[in-house]
Amino acid sequence: MVEPTLFNSLEPENRRKRQATHEMCRQFNRAPSKGHLKKLSCLFNKFGEHLIIEQGFHCDYGDKISFGDRVFLNVNCTLLDGAEINIGDDALIGPNVQILTVNHPTNSTVRLDKTNLVTPVIIGNNVWIGAGAIILPGVSIADDSVIAAGSVVTNNVAKNTLVAGNPAKFVKPLN
Repeated sequence: MVEPTLFNSLEPENRRKRQATHEMCRQFNRAPSKGHLKKLSCLFNKFGEHLIIEQGFHCDYGDKISFGDRVFLNVNCTLLDGAEINIGDDALIGPNVQILTVNHPTNSTVRLDKTNLVTPVIIGNNVWIGAGAIILPGVSIADDSVIAAGSVVTNNVAKNTLVAGNPAKFVKPLN
């Protein structure tokens, strides 16, 4: 896993950018038309061909998110993108999935500074993330893997693997 880096989400520029992005997400969620999706797509680092984002989408900044081609995000997905989130081609993201790159120090004295720790998340090609799954900071999910509904993924997932549970554990190889 990649080591986390410090990130201050309370800096004025980050707060301004987050507020503007939240407003764009609200507009899209009120009326998820192609026009609002086009406006939302301008936020992202990469917006793959035939990307579908359903209503209820939320992100903090957008510019650290890269979507591959033919990605489908079902309703109510949350991507907290203090660090990069890369989602490969043909990924299926179920409803109510959370992909998080932001964490806080466990040391209570350090936490008083209100600085975040951020670590990128990488999701490979042809990955299926089931409903309500949570992907934690620093996780890499390799190609052709499946994350069972409701799982909390705390560690990297190998290629062609099914994981399930809280914390997510290896269930079986796929294919």
